[in-house]
Amino acid sequence: MKQMLFVFNPRSGKAQIKNHLLSILDTFVKGGYEIQVHVTQKTKDAVNVVKERAAGKDLVVCSGGDGTLNETICGLMQLKDPPLLGYIPAGSTNDFATSLGLPSNMSKAAREIMEGTPYPIDIGHFCEDRYFVYIAAFGAFTEVSYMTPQEKKNMLGHQAYMLEGVKSLLSVKPYHMKVETSDMVIEDDFIFGMITNTISVGGFKGLVPQSVALNDGMFEVLLIRMPKTPLDLSNIISYMFLKEEQNEYVHKFKTSKLTLFSEEPVDWVLDGEFGGTRTEVTIENLQNRINIIKI
Repeated sequence: MKQMLFVFNPRSGKAQIKNHLLSILDTFVKGGYEIQVHVTQKTKDAVNVVKERAAGKDLVVCSGGDGTLNETICGLMQLKDPPLLGYIPAGSTNDFATSLGLPSNMSKAAREIMEGTPYPIDIGHFCEDRYFVYIAAFGAFTEVSYMTPQEKKNMLGHQAYMLEGVKSLLSVKPYHMKVETSDMVIEDDFIFGMITNTISVGGFKGLVPQSVALNDGMFEVLLIRMPKTPLDLSNIISYMFLKEEQNEYVHKFKTSKLTLFSEEPVDWVLDGEFGGTRTEVTIENLQNRINIIKI
């Protein structure tokens, strides 16, 4: 009989998995799997469980938000021969599930894992020991995702991010940084930066090109310089969301690897979770490193 490790966060997305759990398990058993189930208890729990128990399994399935998916993949990346991955999205925003075209209905997502085929995806390598699935970011708004309490996310859903994001506008702080790739160097004061492999960020599809390929070995990079006036900030927001004429404060490019140097420590967010405080960061695209099942 095929072996599965099923890891889920019981608190994600208004704890909706409790209404689907029996259907999900029934689907997996009918698919021919013997299932080992783990209910996550704390931050980083999924990383350790996957690292310790996934070796030799045919399939690892995780259910939760983007943070649970990140932890599961971080665990898989520590295995020499990681098994296939299935994902049942259950968070407030589910950016990467949107990019993959996974269904929001959890029972349907479980059925598609049984019926789908492996699809290779790129993984981001952050410094020496961290990984991310779809976004590494710093600056304005980024603290919103990891400082918003789970209870508020569950109560307000996507609106929670928007409410907290408005507050962060009141304390925009620039970071003087030098950004190096294989063919360019940019040095300036930046209020925001994101390195992504997704078509959706914070529930918005307009921030990145919709033609993004999740397995082309390339990141989409967006860097925003410090605006000089409130009107400049307004124009930046219009450019990002409304796709108006090119903006002198916004840098957009693609790369497979980049290094960022800052004069002072900068907080980073990886897939919506706190990624540490650094003055030097190297980010590299690990192409086709994980196989996730999708229709």
